[in-house]
Amino acid sequence: MKKIDRRIVIVISLIFIVGLSYGLMRFLISQKAEPPARRTIEARRYVEADIIKYDEVLSPISEPGRMSSFAEIDLSAEASGKIIRGDISLKKGSSFKKGDVIFSIYPDEAKLALKAKKSQFLNSLALLLPDIAIDFEDYENKFTSFFSSISIDNPLPSFPEVKEEKLQIFLSSKNILSDYYSIQKDELQLSRYIVRAPFSGTLTDVFLEAGAYTGMGGRVAHAIQTDLLELEVPLMRFDAAWVKIGDKVVVISENKAVKWTGVIKRKSQFVDESTQSQNVYVSIDNNTNHVLMSGEYLSATFPDIPVDNVMEIPRNAVFNTDEVFIVENKRLQNKTINIVKINTRTLLFNGLNEGDTLVTQPLINVYEGTIVTTSLDPKGPDKQEPGPGNISSSEKSKPKKQSK
Repeated sequence: MKKIDRRIVIVISLIFIVGLSYGLMRFLISQKAEPPARRTIEARRYVEADIIKYDEVLSPISEPGRMSSFAEIDLSAEASGKIIRGDISLKKGSSFKKGDVIFSIYPDEAKLALKAKKSQFLNSLALLLPDIAIDFEDYENKFTSFFSSISIDNPLPSFPEVKEEKLQIFLSSKNILSDYYSIQKDELQLSRYIVRAPFSGTLTDVFLEAGAYTGMGGRVAHAIQTDLLELEVPLMRFDAAWVKIGDKVVVISENKAVKWTGVIKRKSQFVDESTQSQNVYVSIDNNTNHVLMSGEYLSATFPDIPVDNVMEIPRNAVFNTDEVFIVENKRLQNKTINIVKINTRTLLFNGLNEGDTLVTQPLINVYEGTIVTTSLDPKGPDKQEPGPGNISSSEKSKPKKQSK
């Protein structure tokens, strides 16, 4: 029993000592004075800003475009036969002037057949002249002159005007009218054996060369016009809406050394699916010292467009497509704007209250409610009192010392 009592006494003594130590520690801690609380430091950012004010802004549009020919056609044979060289060599890259013979189809057989028809027509008409002189005296001189003016080597002259019904019946019964119009048809067909240039240009492709045989409608060459070109400029929908047909456009070469003046001739009435752009076509006269060529790229600058009741800011000041920061009570606030027009580096907008302070620079890792100092502050960025989280620009500009 004595051993058990000793153990109990030891345990109780240890508990008493531990409790007494803990109570003494708590008492001493309660007697220690609490340190003063540190003031919360809130970071302050400097931002470029401007006062919102709406006015009329002249907004330019400048976009690159590709030159193309105003006219582009396939030259096809309208008759069958052997291809004969014309005024130019039937080769890719050959240039020609309007009216030049590009090529012709061997015409001798058609010419001889036409002469045979004319001879037969003259024979038939000669047999009718005595009857006309007797029965239709008023028309004798007209038909005699008509007969005398017919030449086998030249196109038929105009047929005499016949108003008397009996004479019309008489001529029809002798097939004179049908023979006359049949010969005119053959003359027209013979003229199609020669293919002339409809404009000044060049051959971009040749499918059949001189000496080859072709059927009616066969493709011989592909030609483009070179004296009149047009610039195809893709514009975004909101830019294309501002330009009009008839507006003058300044076209500049890639090296900025040469300028041309063009005119908007037409606008496409559809949007390209891949680029979501609307094409504008600018006509340019190619009669200058610096010759333009189809396929080259140039820059088109359209007239300045006046846009009313807007303000212009850098594009990078806008985030989330149409949101900006304004400063209210020295804190940033998110606002949504109405974008009127987007340029290469700037945009035009409205929708905010005039007089508000708008942040005009991009901000990274900044949230709504952040305290800021703006460039409009009377003290300015260089005169701000430096403090925690707000380093003056003069201190920022001091070079750091390098360790030796």
